[in-house]
Amino acid sequence: MSSSPAPPPAAPGRDELRADCSRCFGLCCVVPTFAASSDFAIDKPAGQPCPNLRADHRCGIHTQLRERGFPGCTVFDCFGAGQQVAQVTFGGRDWREAPATLPAMAEAFTVLRPLHELLWYLTEALALHPPADLRVELDRARAETVALAAGGPDQLRTVDVAAHRDRVNPVLSAAADKIRTRGGRPGPDHRGAPLLGADLRRADLRRANLRGALLVGADLRGVDLSLADVTGADLRGADLRGADLRDALFLHQSQLDAARGDARTGLPAALNRPAHWTALPLTPVRQPTRSAAPARRGRRR
Repeated sequence: MSSSPAPPPAAPGRDELRADCSRCFGLCCVVPTFAASSDFAIDKPAGQPCPNLRADHRCGIHTQLRERGFPGCTVFDCFGAGQQVAQVTFGGRDWREAPATLPAMAEAFTVLRPLHELLWYLTEALALHPPADLRVELDRARAETVALAAGGPDQLRTVDVAAHRDRVNPVLSAAADKIRTRGGRPGPDHRGAPLLGADLRRADLRRANLRGALLVGADLRGVDLSLADVTGADLRGADLRGADLRDALFLHQSQLDAARGDARTGLPAALNRPAHWTALPLTPVRQPTRSAAPARRGRRR
């Protein structure tokens, strides 16, 4: 008798799409390249362990990363790909005990990290109860992404991540547009806009499309971002003091970790207030006498 086909792999839950460093082998401290900059205090070649990585795969300066010149480490998120590579793809084999596995492990991590990021966005989109037709497309895209992520080292090596992302992103974008306009008109379209350092305190960004917008150092104090799509928006150094992000769409913890905020910043219940925000002064949010008009459009993401 022929055996029954194996059931498709189950989609990971939200907890499985969060980094669990206790089940990883410090891959984010080994695989990426670091370039000496404002984000990293040193140069580090790809595949070489960071000198701060201890033998137990923990960071030796974890509580002092910002003070020691490594803020880039504090905002990195593997979306659970680290523990997937360590415990599933490689069955718990530690690269320190089996150094020959490190190149293949690094290659798998490079593929799984963006796949897990897509899974996070797809899971969030489905939780927002999109229209039935889009839900079917999102379910299909998630199932395809789960199947790709479940492959072994040899299968992962053949995955064209960029091509898969190009297939999935239009579905995610369409879902976000439907949700942004639910119960009202869409806000301004600043998709991919270069808003570096822009004063946006008087901008109406409710229901805005900020997908891939460059908001590095932007002043968003007191701004209402309800139903704004912030997928992939670069919020490094953005001032979010007093801003309302409780209903922002696709806001991720790493975006908050890269920004500035305070006790008045409204956050979704599932996200945490970054520890470094508590060191910022709690100053009043003042409206400017003048503000720069945000760019209407920028590069597409």
